[in-house]
Amino acid sequence: MWRPPPLRYYKQMAHVAHRFPIRPVGVALLGLVAVVALFIAYVAFDVYWFAQQDQARTADAAIVLGAAAYGQRPSPVLRERINHALLLYEQGYVESVIFTGGQGDPGEPSEGEVAARYALARGLPAEAIVVETTSTSTRENLANAQALAAAQGLDSFLLVSTPFHMRRAVAVAGDLGMEVYSSPTRTIPWISPFTRFRAYAREVVGYLAYLLPRTT
Repeated sequence: MWRPPPLRYYKQMAHVAHRFPIRPVGVALLGLVAVVALFIAYVAFDVYWFAQQDQARTADAAIVLGAAAYGQRPSPVLRERINHALLLYEQGYVESVIFTGGQGDPGEPSEGEVAARYALARGLPAEAIVVETTSTSTRENLANAQALAAAQGLDSFLLVSTPFHMRRAVAVAGDLGMEVYSSPTRTIPWISPFTRFRAYAREVVGYLAYLLPRTT
């Protein structure tokens, strides 16, 4: 049977608390640490949860966000983004595909050009292809694609990228006033679980950096 501790136990605890009081500054600091930890946990969950969503629906065009190209070849990450956009086109979700991304190194073709050539070689009609060739960030990918799309009367978009990238990318598109829906590729050939986790962690940090100016 449980028995309450003897009175001397409570006296000892009171003595310890008296010797080591928790000062108001300490309480405030602990509270701040807890709030920051909860905020980071929420963002990490939001990035992961959003990565599982596919909002594919009929839209005017798919926008393929840029990724590395190796000379004339798309990197495995870019290749799978292109393949996903081709699938969306073949299934009738979109009538156009906008490929984005500038040059990696001087003298080499842009990511957008490499992606467009890859898609053309796999049967995407030239008239369905729009190419953006100067952007170097997600915001530039989207802003430049938006300008090209407006000139062609394209207003709604399926956004194609890797799953963990989608939360930040959709948020940026929203800032630009774009009507976008997330449709990430599920076929990225991750080298290892560590590589996949690193991509996730990078996007959590990126989305935190995106959100912080809005919370201060």
